[in-house]
Amino acid sequence: MSDITIVVDCNDADFARDICAALQQFPDVTALLPHHQAARDAQYASCWFPDPQLLSRSPGLKLIQAASAGVDHLPPALFASEIPLCRVIDEDFRHGMFEYALWSVLWFQRHFDRALAHQRTQTWKLYPQRAAADFHIGIMGLGEIGGYIADQLARLGYRVSGWSRSEKQLAGVTCYRGEEALDHFLGSLDGLINLLPLTAQTRGILAAPLFNRLPAGAVLINCGRGEHMVNDDVLAALESGQLAGAVLDVFPQEPLPADDP
Repeated sequence: MSDITIVVDCNDADFARDICAALQQFPDVTALLPHHQAARDAQYASCWFPDPQLLSRSPGLKLIQAASAGVDHLPPALFASEIPLCRVIDEDFRHGMFEYALWSVLWFQRHFDRALAHQRTQTWKLYPQRAAADFHIGIMGLGEIGGYIADQLARLGYRVSGWSRSEKQLAGVTCYRGEEALDHFLGSLDGLINLLPLTAQTRGILAAPLFNRLPAGAVLINCGRGEHMVNDDVLAALESGQLAGAVLDVFPQEPLPADDP
């Protein structure tokens, strides 16, 4: 009998099997899917959008590990329990997020969006170049990942501001906190990167009221959750020019319908 039994509860069967296979590399670990009878006696759980009945199915849990950097995919019952919740803090993951954010910033800073559009029409133009110091990036959410991305962009010479609910101090980053500072944070940005956690307060925050506080022609990079966005407001801001562009890889509904604009 193994010393440690872990129930792996994910809404993606392939992901669950991959986690089980990785955990089975440890000789003292038994990793089980929820339907296994012995999962009832598991001491630990690894989760990604788990069954809301996880606690009743495995009543002896001592710790729940979210298989992600965020915990917004966990059902409310887990937060109401006294069982410790953990999340993933991974150097490779956060650096990968930084690379994605940097690519998105360069896409607009160096006008690759315009160049691609003009290439399709065989229109050849030169574009004015902007140095990193002349491109003002704002990051909403200065947690483990947001703080890292802010620091790395500042080290590359970008002008970086950050906004969060609680007070933060980061070298090379102008930090703002609270609703009362949001106008000052947004008012001079060229690009806005969202890395907020998904909560009741942040759901739908990427919407017209916020976009209208940005300078006209700013760009949006959503590295958070799809539920942070109000899709119709994003489209309206793009059509009006209030947003000059957006990089989006998450949406409130996934996959997007075939007829979605």
